Amino acid sequence: MRRRADALVLAFSWLTVLPVRGPDEVDRHSAGRAIALAPLVGLALGGIWAAVLWVSVTAGLSPLLGGLLTVAAAALLTRGMHLDGLADTADGLGCYGPPERAREVMKSGSAGPFGVAAIALILAIQAASVGQLAEQQLWWAIAALPVIGRVSVVLACRRGTDASSPNGFGALVAGTQSNVTPVLWVVVAVAISVFARGDHPWQGPLVVIAVLALGTVVTRHCVRRFGGLSGDVLGAGIETTTALAAIGLLLGS
Repeated sequence: MRRRADALVLAFSWLTVLPVRGPDEVDRHSAGRAIALAPLVGLALGGIWAAVLWVSVTAGLSPLLGGLLTVAAAALLTRGMHLDGLADTADGLGCYGPPERAREVMKSGSAGPFGVAAIALILAIQAASVGQLAEQQLWWAIAALPVIGRVSVVLACRRGTDASSPNGFGALVAGTQSNVTPVLWVVVAVAISVFARGDHPWQGPLVVIAVLALGTVVTRHCVRRFGGLSGDVLGAGIETTTALAAIGLLLGS
């Protein structure tokens, strides 16, 4: 029980700006336990998303403005590191050359045209979609989105995945998840998504399965392109999976 509590604290200290402090020394074993609990961090963030949107809409703000405030709050709560990973991954995919060259571009410290475009597009999609979900009073769908995004992280870190570098976040978490843990989280995500659309209870599970499958394909492509998994790829997966899930939950609404 103590190890699980420590892993949850580590997950929150890694993935949010909440005032919690993880252990001073982190190895692959403790890192793997923290990644396995990442969807719980998503659940907490989802509650904050729903609260920000509810307050915004109740205060008379437009759904789009409420959506913009929500994605801004999400960026602040996660230190913007997932967006940074999205930008770096987009720039790496957009360059020519071997994996070494792509990794150099990703580590350059500045966002190129592909990175800027990716951030602008993903933020616009997220803001507009969560705003529309709030307009339709689909609060559970809003709360579920960050959970779905972080299930993609657990899937990306399953066994057999190598890190792109011997150092960094990817080296700590790549290949740390057993085959059972990702499956369990997919089942949980499917179960909670049943309530995302009360009029179409089948839509949420289909969206979860489709989005996570697509995210897995994209992650595998990134692993091949960059010579392994990195923290940037994980951040990009969270942001894109969240945006795609929001679009899927709005279809037919």
